Amino acid sequence: MACSVHSGAHMASIGHIAVGMAAARGLLPAGVQRRRLVGAMAALSLLSLLPDADVVAFALGIPYGAPWGHRGASHSLAVAVLVGTAAAIAAPRVGLARARAGLVVLGVVASHGLLDALTDGGLGAALLWPFSHARLFAPVRPLPVAPIGSGMLSPRGLFVVAVELFAFLPLWLYALWPRRAALRRTA
Repeated sequence: MACSVHSGAHMASIGHIAVGMAAARGLLPAGVQRRRLVGAMAALSLLSLLPDADVVAFALGIPYGAPWGHRGASHSLAVAVLVGTAAAIAAPRVGLARARAGLVVLGVVASHGLLDALTDGGLGAALLWPFSHARLFAPVRPLPVAPIGSGMLSPRGLFVVAVELFAFLPLWLYALWPRRAALRRTA
């Protein structure tokens, strides 16, 4: 299905946020303070959305299909490696092990392009940039592409939100389900 830039070329972001929140839950130990867990969930959710900062390309007149256009270089596995490496370097400053933090951030950022490749619209994601400028899709594309901007309030946008909520329900449950230590404290 072909899709124009204005009719949508991204996920609704609900799935990306679920990945970030679940990753934070897996990164931090069970006894961590709620404030630190919420902060990590917010930080990793923002990192899961980082590749979509490339939407600024539209305002700069960069074509969608260009290497620096939407779903281009910022959606690549190479950029995920760079961001993961930066996180590994910074990890001790926030009390995290370098390797674990770097790998989690790498996975969260890389998941963005991989999930976008599962959508049914747009031009695909430049997962292999800088080695290839090809935009790639997964062989199976079960996620509907989301309309951009206020189009999310349309029936199509609400359908996409519902599909993503259902598709990412296991991650939402993992991220938000009370941990056993928290359950024991309330009992």
